[in-house]
Amino acid sequence: MNLPNVIARLVATQNSFDSLGYAQCFSETAVVFDEGKTHQGRPAIEEWIADSNQRYRATMKPVGFEEKQTESILKAEVAGNFPGSPLVLSYHLVIVDKLIQSLKVTG
Repeated sequence: MNLPNVIARLVATQNSFDSLGYAQCFSETAVVFDEGKTHQGRPAIEEWIADSNQRYRATMKPVGFEEKQTESILKAEVAGNFPGSPLVLSYHLVIVDKLIQSLKVTG
């Protein structure tokens, strides 16, 4: 599967539980929507993913990818310490200047 570099980095940093590297895939003003919460800005995103890594130890295996006009959608099998694991989640991404500006995770 041919993923844009920033998305490939996102997957690699998630799978190595590298919270700082994960956050660096995002712009300074990026927004993440996950589990009913909004995380704004790179420091908040780093805090969110560090907490998520500690709680869930989730890894991602890309299973599909499509680019639309305004967003890219990564489908990934996610496995970790949570009910229903593994499951397939959709990552709705808006990429601007090779960094993620927006991420919304849906089931």
